[in-house]
Amino acid sequence: MSASLQLGRFAGIKVQIHWTFWLLFLFIGFMVYANDGSFADLILHFIFIIALFICVVLHEFGHALAARRYGVGTRNITLLPIGGVANLKDMPENPKEEFIIAIAGPMINVVIALLLWLIVPVDQFLVDDPELLEEQLSGITANNFLFHLFAVNVALVAFNMIPAFPMDGGRVFRAILSTRMSRVQATRVATALGKFLALIFFLFGLFSNIILAIIAVFIYFGAHSENIVIQQISLLQGNDIEDAMITDFTTLNPNDTLQIAIDRILASTEQDFIVEENGNVEGILFMSDLAPALRDRGKETPVRDVMETNVVTLQAKDPLPAAYRELKPGNRNFFPVVDSGKLVGVLDMNNINEFLTFRAAHDY
Repeated sequence: MSASLQLGRFAGIKVQIHWTFWLLFLFIGFMVYANDGSFADLILHFIFIIALFICVVLHEFGHALAARRYGVGTRNITLLPIGGVANLKDMPENPKEEFIIAIAGPMINVVIALLLWLIVPVDQFLVDDPELLEEQLSGITANNFLFHLFAVNVALVAFNMIPAFPMDGGRVFRAILSTRMSRVQATRVATALGKFLALIFFLFGLFSNIILAIIAVFIYFGAHSENIVIQQISLLQGNDIEDAMITDFTTLNPNDTLQIAIDRILASTEQDFIVEENGNVEGILFMSDLAPALRDRGKETPVRDVMETNVVTLQAKDPLPAAYRELKPGNRNFFPVVDSGKLVGVLDMNNINEFLTFRAAHDY
């Protein structure tokens, strides 16, 4: 079962809601109930959350559409309780392109805030009397709904532009640094600042706002992960896929039985297999599919009935860093490698990690 609810595709980009997003509605409902709010208050708060996350989705589309301009696709846009994430397939190494992609999201919120400013009597809410101000803005009402939406968009711009990598401001910061130093060095500086700010957010959030503390955790580990990825990509620079691919591997025929695959798994360290016929790659048999197939169909089932036919092939002469970006931990990372139409090897995450280990040792 998927952990996310698919809302559909907009501008060719899949938008989905992670299951944890619904916890936000439970939290808001609890807060309204705790403050003796009515059912009408609850509905109004829910509508506000929906309006807010429409702004968040538009923010993420700003990133996605700016990335598309530079040939970078977006796997999906996912809504979480703490915001949205545009899952870009890559981030351009050109500082100008990264700068534009990073700042495109906050600029969407700037535009939304400006439009709301034109129709919301902002001065009416910005009064000097603290008691009157609290009375006017203590909760979401029909009168202050648009002002709260205006204020939240301003806050989104301000918060996202904090230079805490990998937030938007952190990516803008790295893009600027990359004009003065290497991308690896710029990432190291940006992630160090991001981690430092994340620790400050976390400590502050523990005593004032638990949501901020949760966001700080995401920032810290996001910065750490991105720094590792950039360092690894730098180690792969100058190498082609053929330099790291596995050349000693077993292929199966579509008519082979699952028993043949099981015998090979037990006799070797191989787990997944390229299915080949007459020199053509027909599919991939993943070990994760074997147990269900054995239980439902039996060991004499032909491989063709179980294999994955939606196969992505890699070219042996293509740069290795580009292939690495396609490999994600936890996914089915097993790719046939071809040269002039002939199967010459396979590539998986384990082999990439082994290659990185030896490259790091050599460079050290």
